[in-house]
Amino acid sequence: MRMYIGRQEAVSAEDFVELALGTPIELWLGAEGESETERAARLDAARDILADPEYNDLPDLVALTAAEVIEAHAPELFNVVQMARPAKRRRLSRKGAAA
Repeated sequence: MRMYIGRQEAVSAEDFVELALGTPIELWLGAEGESETERAARLDAARDILADPEYNDLPDLVALTAAEVIEAHAPELFNVVQMARPAKRRRLSRKGAAA
């Protein structure tokens, strides 16, 4: 099954997220082994993007995308199994005469 965002085909999950959000994932999550200077530049670029009126709804879009993924894969993500409840135990009364 092929998935398209606009005219672009999403080949992997990373492609899908990048095309859905309009920005590369690494911009928000960082890249392994990045230096402090690279991290500062990346975060500065991310702040500039969030300040752009075109991306005002980006946080909502990210939350919506995450919710849709969770909903689509909930059984695998949560793998919830209902456990049987143990039978209730009756406490013995300690009232009365001692033996």
